[in-house]
Amino acid sequence: MTNTISNDDASAGSHKDKGNEAFKGSQWDEAVKHYSNAIKLGATHKELPVFYKNRAAAYLKLEKFEKAVDDCTESLKLVPNDPKALFRRAQAYESLEKYEEAYRDATALFKADPGNKTVQPVLQRLHVIVQERVARNAKLSTKVKNMMDLTFDLSSPLEKRRSAANNLVVLAKESTGAELLYKEHCVAKVATLAKVEKDQEIYINMVYVVAALCENSVERTKGVLTELGVPWFMRVLDQKHEECVATAQYCLQTIINALSGLKNKADSKPDKELCSKNNREIDTLLTCLVYSITDRTISGAARDAVIELLTRNIHYAALEWAERLVEIRGLCRLLEVCSELEDYKYESAMEITSSSSTIASVCLARVYENMYYDEAKLRFVEQIDEFIKDKLLSPDMESKVRVIVTITALLSGPLDVGNQIIAREGILQMILAMATTEDELQQRVACECLIAASSKKDKAKALSENGVDILKRLYHSKNDAIRVRALVGLCKLGSYGGGDAAIRPFGDGAALKLAEACRRFLIKPGKDKDIRRWAADGLAYLTLDAECKEKLIEDKASIHALMELTRGGDQSCLYGVVTTFVNLCNAYEKQEMVPEMVELAKFAKQHIPEEHELDDVDFINKRITILANEGITTALCALAKTESHNSQELMARVLNAVCGLQELRGKVVQDGGVKALLRMALEGTEKGKRHACQALARIGITINPEVAFSGQRSLDVIRPLLNLLHQDCTALENFEALMALTNLANMNESVRQRIVKEQGVSRIEFYLMEDHVFLTRAAAQCICNLVMSGDVVKMFEGENDRVKFLALLCEDEDEETAMACAGALAMLTSVSEKCCEKIFAVSSWLDVLHTLIANPSPAVQHRGIVIILNMINSGEETAKKLFQTDIMELLSGLGQLPDESRAKAREVAIQCLAAAERYRIIERSDDAEIPDVFAESAKITEILDE
Repeated sequence: MTNTISNDDASAGSHKDKGNEAFKGSQWDEAVKHYSNAIKLGATHKELPVFYKNRAAAYLKLEKFEKAVDDCTESLKLVPNDPKALFRRAQAYESLEKYEEAYRDATALFKADPGNKTVQPVLQRLHVIVQERVARNAKLSTKVKNMMDLTFDLSSPLEKRRSAANNLVVLAKESTGAELLYKEHCVAKVATLAKVEKDQEIYINMVYVVAALCENSVERTKGVLTELGVPWFMRVLDQKHEECVATAQYCLQTIINALSGLKNKADSKPDKELCSKNNREIDTLLTCLVYSITDRTISGAARDAVIELLTRNIHYAALEWAERLVEIRGLCRLLEVCSELEDYKYESAMEITSSSSTIASVCLARVYENMYYDEAKLRFVEQIDEFIKDKLLSPDMESKVRVIVTITALLSGPLDVGNQIIAREGILQMILAMATTEDELQQRVACECLIAASSKKDKAKALSENGVDILKRLYHSKNDAIRVRALVGLCKLGSYGGGDAAIRPFGDGAALKLAEACRRFLIKPGKDKDIRRWAADGLAYLTLDAECKEKLIEDKASIHALMELTRGGDQSCLYGVVTTFVNLCNAYEKQEMVPEMVELAKFAKQHIPEEHELDDVDFINKRITILANEGITTALCALAKTESHNSQELMARVLNAVCGLQELRGKVVQDGGVKALLRMALEGTEKGKRHACQALARIGITINPEVAFSGQRSLDVIRPLLNLLHQDCTALENFEALMALTNLANMNESVRQRIVKEQGVSRIEFYLMEDHVFLTRAAAQCICNLVMSGDVVKMFEGENDRVKFLALLCEDEDEETAMACAGALAMLTSVSEKCCEKIFAVSSWLDVLHTLIANPSPAVQHRGIVIILNMINSGEETAKKLFQTDIMELLSGLGQLPDESRAKAREVAIQCLAAAERYRIIERSDDAEIPDVFAESAKITEILDE
């Protein structure tokens, strides 16, 4: 037993040492892992308080201040009044704006160690803040009371009440204000007011107040849930007014976030410890949401909001709740929504919107995506089968119609499951039989299912042999709703050749005739939105044909009609509209044509896809330009809120295609495309994220980042750009990301620190070693801008070969690369004596300096001489090493060169000689032409003005 403990102790100590190394290398996440291992293994270790303190320091760097507080508290339990633990906890409390607690710890530290100079300025600063807060809180408390009195007094004038309600929202967003409101029993008053309030603006603001009280506070969130109960939130959600529903949805998401540690950001991850602590509340909340999916008393908008909340939170990257949803039979409830038809109007019917089926199918797809092992997938399919069998056992036709509608939704969501169902014996025959009846509703739903079923080439080919005659007959129906669906079916079957110009299932000219028919439905006045939406779907299939693309792009009325469909953000319009735009931009996935494989296919007499001449680059660019000028970015931003990752990918493809043309990038920024791209860059499919990241990179290259990524966006865009620095990405994506990061790194210190925090420096440095001149150059230029940060300078001062590598790259044949590396070294050596010394670690350091002095490029030469001057000024020992070589003779010769293009280098060379004279290493001769006045110290910021 004793041996085991000692082994664990040794292992814990080893993890601590590894954590310290990672911490020194700015690898904060890695440091946390090692310190956590040390804590697990060293439960009885004498250095356990140190493990907690060190992990707290890493958490401070990662800005996880709550965890830093917890670790410092654990350390202080073991060693009360430990100075470092008190100081770090004070820092964490201050960052959390818990100034009173920070002041208390700083005071305790000062009492324990009165001579501690580090704590004195912190104590003084906190003392001022605490005193100010005491005075401010007294005023704030009065303001809170006054605003509450006005808001909740129904006899007060309406405008005053509205103004007071707005002020309450502002107060609730501040931590102090939120605490005061909560203590003044604001929640209970909101609950009472919600029953009688008739003014929508005040009502919405009260819901915002509740959300603000819950934000970032588990304690207040639990209190709110206890006082109001989940049913209250469902009543608030059940509104006809769109803004009310959106606010209630936001409030519920805020509660989920507070309980789980999620944030309202695309790349946010939950806190597993927090989720475990609050598992009961989270499970109750999500279970209530699942049960409310089929609530017959709520509005269609509320139902959509509930399903969207589930879609957002059940994914394995969020709350990992998909299997639980299946367990409580949530699938059946989602399928009930999918099977609902507005044609069946009963007292017990669910109210749905035009987007309900689409939103439910997206949720089904998200659940299935989380069934990542066979048994879970089997349970998923079994529940679907059970639902369909129950419906089919019912003798009435309505149940069979609902089955067909459900299968259509499955084919739009979890496609694999939908294909499994439609392959069941008798299902396809039932669909075809319905299509041949005289009942218009049956014809319509059968037609929709046939369209969804022909999703794969083999199925489309089979259906084109059996279903074309049926679709042609339906196209002659007197009902436009059936005609347009039959038309879309013909369009889809006629486009299974894709972009291959050699495959034309319906013969020459047929695609253009079908497109003209779709166009008539799309732009004809008086047609309802459903018919226009189906017409857009038809164009989505036909625009794989190059001739149809050219015809459509010249038709401004049709383009505007497509964009008009997106205005309301109707999710059911997504596929048709966005896919049409993807096709017009040729932004779809293209098969790479390897010449050797083409020759092999010819030899084997295999079919080789042919590209149409109208799909040449010039035609594609013309189409993209027309779309951009007609407002494609605005149209896509209206649809960008979708939870469908596949749709997000399509939108990212279009926006990336637009950003591929330099002159259109400003238009994307101007029309609000950056916000949508930032979301798409951090969530969705891998390909979708890459396209969005590349679009952001292209914007960052061409447009001033301060304009393109103003405010917080300059920090938010860094992670997407760094995600392109991956071996799976193309060289072009790597290059564009490096160029955009170079421009961002030139903005300000906050941006540079964020790049460091995201482990960006090492990822950028990797490309210094690439055997590709443009990648190496871009990486070098980015590093040159990054070394303006003190944090990056410290990284170069560490135990590594960073300075050495930069010095060697100063000899690079590419002038731009050499100039960037020399510039970076010049800046490093101007602020760091260590970096000056590290140049001598290069075995060929003298050759490097020779190359810089004699460089054919005046700009590289100038930077090289600045490096030498910085080395001379860094200290006498470094200067002596230089003067023991022939450097002085070379500088002396350079100082007398008459070449005006090298005037700057010559001036710095003369300063080097003057510095040598100050050290009395060389003496001035009477003939020397060295000026009498020299700068005491030459800094790169003073010398480099290029």
